[in-house]
Amino acid sequence: MKASTVSRDTNELAARLRLVMARLVRRARQEATTMETTPSMLSALSIVANLGSPTLGELAAAERVTPPTVTKIVARLEDAGLVAREQDAGDRRIARVRLTDEGRRFVERTRSRASAYMAKRLRTLSDEEREVLAAAVPVLERLLEEER
Repeated sequence: MKASTVSRDTNELAARLRLVMARLVRRARQEATTMETTPSMLSALSIVANLGSPTLGELAAAERVTPPTVTKIVARLEDAGLVAREQDAGDRRIARVRLTDEGRRFVERTRSRASAYMAKRLRTLSDEEREVLAAAVPVLERLLEEER
């Protein structure tokens, strides 16, 4: 196969993969949430859950947004009772964000509902199709790891 054909095929694959993954994630999020949360709020909650108690700067970097944007997101999450902002023990100028008990329960429910939605959709596939997807997961995970 010629290099230009491979490049064109790779670009087409990238576009199709991006679209289908974005739609799957969006549908899973829609199925998983019951309260008024934005995708940005859900993403920030997930990052806080994974990192423990990141600083606002760490959260902004992980979300790839500006500090003022993350500050607004955290304020909305605080208003909803899902996170609390605390001063860093070592440097009182630094604010850290942690999940509240309600925030932890919300993240767990959201993840559980999203996984249940995906499992429901996967059950509509044949055994062979599920095997193909199972084989693709480590490859997709490697794509993310190489980015870090």
